[in-house]
Amino acid sequence: MCCFFTSLVFFGPRLAFLIYWLLAPLKVAVAFESFNLPWLVGIMGLIFAPWTALMFVIVFPLNGFDWIWLGFGILADVVSYTGGFHNRQKVPYYTGP
Repeated sequence: MCCFFTSLVFFGPRLAFLIYWLLAPLKVAVAFESFNLPWLVGIMGLIFAPWTALMFVIVFPLNGFDWIWLGFGILADVVSYTGGFHNRQKVPYYTGP
């Protein structure tokens, strides 16, 4: 798990999720097995909502307060997307809308 935490800190949730998928493939498979195409859901989560997918896999049998951790993952994804949207005006030579 040392590799997981190091990659999360230095490279972000996408690489951390990939490393977690390599270290515990059965846990990821069990977490996504209720979907029709579990491998596709995992890849889509990796691309579009990495914090949510990572939290979902880590706290998988969701019960009790685990929903709060999943909410933090959703919040982290929303904040990362909206933060990039609002800070685009600070980029030098940006001529957007």
